Amino acid sequence: MSNLFAIAYPDVPTAQRVRDELVGLQKQKLVDLEDVVVVERREDGKIKLHQAVSNTGLGAASGALWGGVIGLLFFMPFLGAAIGGATGAAVGASTDTGVDDNFMRQVGEKLEPGKAAVFALVRSATQDKVIPAVAQFGGELIQTSLSHDEEEHLREIAKAANPASTL
Repeated sequence: MSNLFAIAYPDVPTAQRVRDELVGLQKQKLVDLEDVVVVERREDGKIKLHQAVSNTGLGAASGALWGGVIGLLFFMPFLGAAIGGATGAAVGASTDTGVDDNFMRQVGEKLEPGKAAVFALVRSATQDKVIPAVAQFGGELIQTSLSHDEEEHLREIAKAANPASTL
């Protein structure tokens, strides 16, 4: 089962550095992420999601590939690729994987304008390596799927790793 963590930061660049740190830790096999998204509340109050993976792009590429292959059967590979790409993009845009976009927008509404949050859906993690790496950026833990006791334990570990952190 995956656990959700939402951590607020004072600005978008800090949140993006945290996302990049988590992606780097995933490459080192220290954390297994299902999804990681930066949510920004702009100065005008609008919420912007910075997704790590574009389902629209993946769908378009996959659709173009399969459309081209099927188009070869009918001697129209370019038409097949174009139709497949458009169909794949439409399907990809309507697909929501990982953390629910509407939920992230609702939580993002609670952020002050100009602030950002990182939403991480974590399958597994090496806590003694991951928590200090994330705690160095500070931040405020605003939402988790952990029990109250587990959340308090996480806060204690983060505080020990970085006394300035309010995780």
